[in-house]
Amino acid sequence: MPHDHDDHSHLDEETARVMALEKLLIDKGLVDPAALDRILETYETEIGPRNGAQVVARAWTDPAFAQALRDDATAAIHGMGFGGRQGEHLTAVFNAPETHNMVVCTLCSCYPWSVLGLPPVWYKSTPYRSRAVSEPRAVLEEFGVTLPGTTAIRVWDSTAEMRYLVIPMRPAGTDGWSAEALAPLVTRDAMIGTALIGAQR
Repeated sequence: MPHDHDDHSHLDEETARVMALEKLLIDKGLVDPAALDRILETYETEIGPRNGAQVVARAWTDPAFAQALRDDATAAIHGMGFGGRQGEHLTAVFNAPETHNMVVCTLCSCYPWSVLGLPPVWYKSTPYRSRAVSEPRAVLEEFGVTLPGTTAIRVWDSTAEMRYLVIPMRPAGTDGWSAEALAPLVTRDAMIGTALIGAQR
């Protein structure tokens, strides 16, 4: 996906303030942009997604928790200590052989920070936000995800009030694995729906 930046005209007030403060600190020489980028990348790809990975791994190994996610993902995830902003609600959508779920925010870049950390650049790009809805199968193929023609693709549009977390299918060959062993297999992109998960050793 092209890494285009949009004009941020649909940013919520809190995000706009954070971006303005960041620019001010950089302009005054109080923050090194390169160091800031490294910190953000760590939160984007490592620290943040670990929370979501724990949620997914528990859903794979604990049927009662998986049902709790289906019934009220906000409460179930908050029960693990991963809380979002006040008023933010989470819905967990489960992949299956017949259905693949994918998340986009067509208006801006609403994203479940509490379980996925910072959104990747491509998630915020205009091409992804527009094409994920109109041609999701083609977009997934660009991410290296080729699904059978019999698998329906459902696209979920996040908003400021409702964010979505994809629960990928558990990889074959992981029977008997603990949640702790499974969690490292779970990637951020799989929890957005733009990647699949395979067993690794």
